[in-house]
Amino acid sequence: MSRWKVLPAELDPRVRQLVVRLRRLKDHSGLSIRQLAARTGYSAKSWERYLGARSLPPTEALEALARTCGEDPARLLALREVAAEGWTATPEQAPTAGHLSSPETAPRSPERRALRIALVAGSVTLVLAVSSAVLVTVRIMNANNTGSPTASSTTTTRSAAPLAAPTAAPPYSCRIQQSDGRWYAGNSRTQQENLAVGDIGPDVAEAQCLLRRAGISPGGIDGIFGPLTEHAVKAFQKRSGLVVDGMVGPHTWKALRG
Repeated sequence: MSRWKVLPAELDPRVRQLVVRLRRLKDHSGLSIRQLAARTGYSAKSWERYLGARSLPPTEALEALARTCGEDPARLLALREVAAEGWTATPEQAPTAGHLSSPETAPRSPERRALRIALVAGSVTLVLAVSSAVLVTVRIMNANNTGSPTASSTTTTRSAAPLAAPTAAPPYSCRIQQSDGRWYAGNSRTQQENLAVGDIGPDVAEAQCLLRRAGISPGGIDGIFGPLTEHAVKAFQKRSGLVVDGMVGPHTWKALRG
C-alpha cells in the first residue's frame, strides 16, 4: 500500500473523490507508478500529477487505467465529469494553457489527430520535393560547367548524403558467464530493476540474453522491451512457477540468474 501525501484541505470534494478513487485503484493493482505508466501509455510524471491532485487526468488516461485495473470505465468517467466542474483554477491544481494542449492532459479528437497527421505528411512531402529540386538543379549546373557525368554524379551523391537515415546503433551482445553461482550476460548486473513493455536500455538487453540462455527466444537482443520480449518473459515465468505478468522484477531476475 502506497503512503500517499495528504490532499490539501481546500481541495474541492468532487476532485478529492476522484483522486481517492484513483489512488485506491493504483494500490489495489499492486503496480508501481512506473509500471502503471508502461501499462497505460501515460508517463510516470503524469500519473504523479493525477494522483497528487495537481492535474485533472484526461478521459483516455482514465480509460487506460480502467482496462489495467479491471474497473468499469463509465464510473471513472462519471467521477471525472463531476470533478471537472469543481476543479479550482490554482497554479498547483488547474491545467494551464500549456497543459490543455498537451497529449497527456487533454485528449485529442479523431479529427484533430487526422489533421495533425495530414500536416506532418504535407511537411515531409514539401521537404522532399524541395530537396529533389535542389539536387536536379545542382546536377544540371554541374553538367553545364564541366560536361562530366562523373563530376555530376559525385555532386549529387554528396548533396543527397544529409537525407540518408542515421545509422542504427549496434545491437547488444551476450557474453554469458557464471559468477558466484549467478549467470550474467555482460550488459547489466542488476537483480532488482523492474522492467515492463516500453522500457529500453542495457537492463532489458541483459534480460533478453538470459531468456535466450534459458532456451526462450525474446527476438533480437536490442535492449527494447517489446511484445516478443514480454511473451518470452511470460513463458519463462510460467515454466519457473512464478506469477505470470510479463514484467521482470526481483523474483524473475533471481530465476533468470539461476
